[in-house]
Amino acid sequence: MSIIEIKNLSFSYDKQVILEKINLSVQENDFLAIIGPNGGGKSTLLKLILGINSVKDGSIHIFGELPKKNLAHVGYVPQNTNVNTEFPIKVIEVVLMGHIGTKRPLFGYANEEKLCAMGALAQVGMEDFANEKIGSLSGGQRQRVMIARALCAHPKILILDEPTASIDVEGQKQIYKLLETLNSYITIIVVSHDVSVIMQYANTVVHINKTLSHHDISAMKKQANDKGQHFCEVELFNQFKEKK
Repeated sequence: MSIIEIKNLSFSYDKQVILEKINLSVQENDFLAIIGPNGGGKSTLLKLILGINSVKDGSIHIFGELPKKNLAHVGYVPQNTNVNTEFPIKVIEVVLMGHIGTKRPLFGYANEEKLCAMGALAQVGMEDFANEKIGSLSGGQRQRVMIARALCAHPKILILDEPTASIDVEGQKQIYKLLETLNSYITIIVVSHDVSVIMQYANTVVHINKTLSHHDISAMKKQANDKGQHFCEVELFNQFKEKK
């Protein structure tokens, strides 16, 4: 089932063309990786999917509706999880912000929302840190907390922008293992430069540098395995180059 449909999408800032004739179909339970150079349009595409920027040329539909009508089904984890280490906010309070749309300003969060937040922390292996200060955590731990916050909205699609930036190698593996588990019931879209790690988990990769090139990694891996060959990220980039 196609849950995101992007057709003939182009976008410009003033007269500078950022994206040109983008066509992309994201299927239910895909693990989609978006790669490409800095300034190639990856972040702009995310902003269009999230309804932050308005589509003017082409179309984006999420579950058949315009992005702003279906954002309740989309969880988002930003790249920058750095926080003021002196700011006195607990992990559980950060996760509860995932319920910001339903929060009652005068009465705080409902018990079911608190239970949901603890459940989300359990999903990412951070329940024991619920009452710790967010600033005391490592980069990888903070990223898990941000994923838990997104999960509080019960998304059907989880979008992450460079989720392992500034995280050590072991932390990167843990994050992607977590995403692999979540992918059993959530569609995952990741913008990342960690191509070698992505190839272990993604089933589809698109390369964006103004235009888009698409490859089904599952098919490519199977073809390499059938031939008893190793398929590496260098060959992946060669495949994209050939499609240009």
